[in-house]
Amino acid sequence: GGKTAVVCGYGDVGKGCAQSLRGQGARVIVTEIDPICALQAAMDGYQVTTLEDVVEHADIFITATGCRDVIRVEHMQRMKDKAIVGNIGHFDHEIDMAGLAAVPGIKRINIKPQVDEWVFPDGHSIIVLSEGRLLNLGNATGHPSFVMSNSFTNQVIAQVELYSNTDRYERKVYRLPKQLDEKVARLHLDALGVKLTKLTPEQAAYLGVPVEGPYKPEHYRY
Repeated sequence: GGKTAVVCGYGDVGKGCAQSLRGQGARVIVTEIDPICALQAAMDGYQVTTLEDVVEHADIFITATGCRDVIRVEHMQRMKDKAIVGNIGHFDHEIDMAGLAAVPGIKRINIKPQVDEWVFPDGHSIIVLSEGRLLNLGNATGHPSFVMSNSFTNQVIAQVELYSNTDRYERKVYRLPKQLDEKVARLHLDALGVKLTKLTPEQAAYLGVPVEGPYKPEHYRY
């Protein structure tokens, strides 16, 4: 708690990362290129600015963009001593690890598995997690089992649907039907102690949906 964290990117991954950091008591700052995502971040209560404006003051930097060269050598050289740098978005070029390793006179000290201290010639250092690769896989044990259960159930139900109703589908990519998506969620509610409210026939008719769902159009984004 009390640290200043910068989350680069406010897509689905960045949103979750920012929320998690805020839940741990961090002051979270977001960087974005997309005006819609930037507006979402601002409306969610985050300061939105450029990395250049905050690079010297933040304690933690997380990339979640899917792009390259988001955190470059010139950024890392300006970071405060022992700043933590990690990536949860893409490959190891979101953070310019090749450029970091090529800095003349820089030293790499392995603190523990997947945690390295990079010491610049001026004596200040930064902590890089998982060599700039996905830290949720390198520094942790991957995705939580409950999340994986949802993902795998989605995949299995999709395979069953394709096998059982082959004649409904051409050879192309389809979005999982909303009815099956809701089925996956419904199967996992008991584990969380969730009790759903049930529509009355009159309410369902008013909304124009079946009592048992699906409740949203196929294009709906939760």
